[in-house]
Amino acid sequence: MFDPKAIDDIASRLAGAVPPGLNNLKEDLEKNFHAILQGALGKLDLVTREEFEVQKLVLAKTRSKLEDLEKRVSEMELNVLNKAEM
Repeated sequence: MFDPKAIDDIASRLAGAVPPGLNNLKEDLEKNFHAILQGALGKLDLVTREEFEVQKLVLAKTRSKLEDLEKRVSEMELNVLNKAEM
């Protein structure tokens, strides 16, 4: 779901932002940041970019089919109205 390497990178950057006077806590903070991030991101309903792109294509194809069907229905309705008027 979420790239563990990205979580590690974010945790490292957060730990790197710790003031120099707290460097002795840096390693512990990094581990805690990592655990918190992993837990929070694990609760989110995320999809990969690949899954997103696939669904985007499916949606575009479905939208195109829907537009075609709407056009056909309109044409059929016009035909029925024209025949009824004759």
